[in-house]
Amino acid sequence: MDVSGARKETAVPGLLRGVARTAVVAGTATAVSNRVSRRQQGRWAQQDYQQAAPPAPAAAPPPTQPADMSSKIDQLKQLGELKAQGVLTETEFEEQKRRILAS
Repeated sequence: MDVSGARKETAVPGLLRGVARTAVVAGTATAVSNRVSRRQQGRWAQQDYQQAAPPAPAAAPPPTQPADMSSKIDQLKQLGELKAQGVLTETEFEEQKRRILAS
């Protein structure tokens, strides 16, 4: 009876040690798995954000407009000279004149 009693005492601590080791391994695996999942979700969320909201293109600067009437007059004089030299045709001259006066 002593022999079987000794075996039961040594078998139980061995069984507890195995159960405890399994619990530690399972707990560690769960913790690592959760961390990997959170990290991956963070990466996916960042990618979704970058794809969903591309940076808005910069607005085109407004065309430069003459500050006052004297600069418009100077531009019109230059146009007249170019027309007189034959660089601009009558239609090109009229078009540019309309643009200057409209600005």
